[in-house]
Amino acid sequence: MTAPNPDVRDALSRTGAALLRSADLGRGLSLAEWQNRDNRARYDRPDHHTLSLYLEGGEGVVREDGAVSGGGPDKLCLLPAGHESRWLIGGPLRMLHLYVAPETLAYQAVSALDVDPRTVSLHELTFAEDPATAMLMRGAVLPLDWAAGADRMALGSACHLLLHALLRRHAGGGARAVTGGLAPAIRRRIAELVEARLAEALSLDVLADEAGLSTFHFAKMFKASFGVPPHRYVTERRIARAKDLLAEGGASLAQIALACGFASQSHFTRRFAQATGLTPAAWRGAA
Repeated sequence: MTAPNPDVRDALSRTGAALLRSADLGRGLSLAEWQNRDNRARYDRPDHHTLSLYLEGGEGVVREDGAVSGGGPDKLCLLPAGHESRWLIGGPLRMLHLYVAPETLAYQAVSALDVDPRTVSLHELTFAEDPATAMLMRGAVLPLDWAAGADRMALGSACHLLLHALLRRHAGGGARAVTGGLAPAIRRRIAELVEARLAEALSLDVLADEAGLSTFHFAKMFKASFGVPPHRYVTERRIARAKDLLAEGGASLAQIALACGFASQSHFTRRFAQATGLTPAAWRGAA
């Protein structure tokens, strides 16, 4: 039996599964397409969420820890971070995986759906039916060239739609809810302050003063409320503002860098590429 491993990708590799292709989309999102057959896999408290879609085969797969069978094409498995499972893989199988860092899902809960991340936990699913999510994975993710810069924008957009689908259909409150966040009024005030001052060199002290808290307690409570640390939230909002300005097309890259609070155009280009897989110029060309 495969030895325990906290990473689903490593665990699958150690079974002899064939990695057909993969892509790191940045900001805690990555993709992998796998082939596997006739062995076992064990996932031992991975530090990321895994959404798995069976593309071919899977009828002979059994989840041994729950004695659950019923796999097959277009069946979904959702394995939250921290779960444990053991799998008997009978026959051939091809599957598509989306790996999601918990912070990334929490940030999407706040920024896209205005959901308090303290109430979000993913349901564990085995061989589930979700035709809309399966169609999105097959139709919007699978056909793209994951290595081509021209497809990176579409790929990122499709994966974020998948995150929203997970949050809307397969998430809820529960034992993993986090306590100790900012009061709703303070949370709104901090979010408004960040949006209004993205062009400035925002410091943790400024944000903490606005909340009336010490920097230590503010940082801890901010992450509970927004899902990510303050510095990452500010960077995410700057990247989002930059995308809007790039789409509008009127400003130069240097002007956008200044308007979004980056130290220089090169700093802007580096951070934007880390977040999206594309340079700002390539993003503008693909828009």
